[in-house]
Amino acid sequence: MTRMDLPIVDIAPFASGDAAARKAVGRAFGHAFETTGFAVVVGHGVPERLATDVYDAMKRYFAQAVETKLRDSPPEKTKGRGYLPMGIESVARTLAGETPSDLCEALVFTAPHREGGTGRPNVWPSAPPELRGLVEAWTRAIVELSGRLTALSALGLDLPEDYFAPWYDDPSLVLRFVHYPDQPEPPAPGQLRYGAHHDYGGLTILRQDASPGGLEVADREGRWHEAGIVPNSFVINVGDLMSRWTNERWRSTLHRVSNPDRGLTGSTARLSMVAFTGPNESAEVACLPSCCDAGNPARFEPVNAGAYVMSKLQTSMNLTARP
Repeated sequence: MTRMDLPIVDIAPFASGDAAARKAVGRAFGHAFETTGFAVVVGHGVPERLATDVYDAMKRYFAQAVETKLRDSPPEKTKGRGYLPMGIESVARTLAGETPSDLCEALVFTAPHREGGTGRPNVWPSAPPELRGLVEAWTRAIVELSGRLTALSALGLDLPEDYFAPWYDDPSLVLRFVHYPDQPEPPAPGQLRYGAHHDYGGLTILRQDASPGGLEVADREGRWHEAGIVPNSFVINVGDLMSRWTNERWRSTLHRVSNPDRGLTGSTARLSMVAFTGPNESAEVACLPSCCDAGNPARFEPVNAGAYVMSKLQTSMNLTARP
């Protein structure tokens, strides 16, 4: 399989540069989403030590026995919070109907500062003891990064830098830590670590490791390419809601997580740290003024942001696989 070098955007000048520098970064950011739907962001300002500490704590969490982790699984078994065991999810169902379950497990948190308003507070594991403090620190860093990306998005879409402020005054944010275990037994036919899918919401922020069996991205002809790894970076991609908002000016690109080569020896376990961002769930999303005109009318009806994403989430859950 060929490798796809995703566009790399250094966003440091957005924080330290003048108006011209900020617009230049915004244009590069927007161009990446118009062409591939993905961007690799460097110069993001998130401390590398924090990322490493969170990663290591999550590795320790997933190394626990399944019976221990199931104590952190909420009764509703949805993606919104807590531990999701192997076999409960198949994201490819959102596109292809019945498909094998994904070969991963996850620990999910809503943004801690929003817990009280959801009616479903986060499930905080008791071990490792440092995990909660690290997740809360990681949340603060991701919220700050997401704010910069939102302003960059406006500039990349030929809008004022603060254009999205009304939609993002209390944005949606879900943190998802995904563990892809070793695969001592061959997967079922068509079964992947994470099946082919489009993300559902606004922008996805991914911190991936370099273990084998990673992110693959489809090009416009439907051919799959392995995404290269850039140290100390975040991979950003466009979700369906954002693509709809931009009248498909920005691409919500098909992607998946592959299985590791069966010929490899040693551990092929993988851990990804993902943040799904978007506007407030009560917001109405309609075509942006810079993305439609008389010659290019709006292609989609307005939708409620939360209801739109929830419909996708419910479709992806394998409701028959309840431990």
